[in-house]
Amino acid sequence: MGKVDSISEGSPVVSEKSVPVAPPLPSPATTIYCHKGLARNGSKLRGYSRVSTATKDLWERLFDEGYRADVTINNDDGGTIYAHASILGMASPVMKGMLKKLKGQGRQRSIAIRGVPHDAVRVFIRFLYSSCYEKEEMEEFVLHLLVLSHTFVVPQLKQECVLQLEQGLLTIENVVDIFQLALLCDAPRLSFICHRMILRNFTAVSATEGWEAMKQSHPMLEKELLGSLIYEENMQKERIRKLNERKIYLQLYEAMEALVHICRDGCLTIGPHDKDFKANQAPCHYAACKGLEMLVRHFAGCKLRVPGGCVHCKRMWQLLELHSRLCTNSDVCRVPLCRNFKERIRRQSKKDEIKWRILVKKILRTVPIVGAPFFSWEIVSSS
Repeated sequence: MGKVDSISEGSPVVSEKSVPVAPPLPSPATTIYCHKGLARNGSKLRGYSRVSTATKDLWERLFDEGYRADVTINNDDGGTIYAHASILGMASPVMKGMLKKLKGQGRQRSIAIRGVPHDAVRVFIRFLYSSCYEKEEMEEFVLHLLVLSHTFVVPQLKQECVLQLEQGLLTIENVVDIFQLALLCDAPRLSFICHRMILRNFTAVSATEGWEAMKQSHPMLEKELLGSLIYEENMQKERIRKLNERKIYLQLYEAMEALVHICRDGCLTIGPHDKDFKANQAPCHYAACKGLEMLVRHFAGCKLRVPGGCVHCKRMWQLLELHSRLCTNSDVCRVPLCRNFKERIRRQSKKDEIKWRILVKKILRTVPIVGAPFFSWEIVSSS
């Protein structure tokens, strides 16, 4: 018999309620688990990785206690930081080279980091151990950390400094100083962000102490920024000019569509002679129809209807000629004088012909004529 059969009736039976509940799995905040083959920060992981807060705490303790430290880091404030050569060498290729040069000077080697506050150096070395920092320390020493990360080639810290500056530490008051520092520290994204901020807030930035200091120390940089400002203003004017130009071409295109609509199908109160107008017609959806209807009525009744005799008539003549240049089949076109203008075009001077061709080309480039419902029919009908 098996083990199940050997249990007697008097034996205690374990109920489901007495089974303890399994503890919850570690949360992502305390444990980071990466499967094999996945990538983190753009680089592939070798094997499996499981990093917990306990591991980070271990590195923090190693840095804080300096257990078996073999390197001392000195600075201008007279402070000393104890560290481990193996960790410094693996985190920074520059420190690795410095430590190699000091290899024959005994077991305890010493490195000097000048021109930076002691607390900033401590935050920097701590980051080499555990990639951790306090928010208040980053806000206070972000510029020193940016310089140290560039000097000792620690790209992860440089990226973090740029990110923190981009997300709120960059202000109108310090943007000029940080822009100069970004150029020196080879931080292209940061320099681009600063450059854009200076141009967008030039009036406020040019009134800061940082700008005045830059004018004295780096006049060529000021000249380059002023040149960029002038270029940006010219580009903005050019964009506005092209936008206004495009609006004019769109209006001309809508007028051409409305003209075909009126002459071929008829609108509310105006149209071809065989058009049967109804009292309950649907409203016209062509915005240009109303203005064009008034222009057509004026053109039909004006007594100075010669080119150059009336401003409104002159505009109507131009619209008719523009239509004839866009229309590809004047034999079936119902727009008045379309064929007459086609014949007149052959006798036109070369200068006027070039002017009209440029206008037609720009209209065709602005609006996809082939996809339009009425005027496009005139263009496509001959194909």
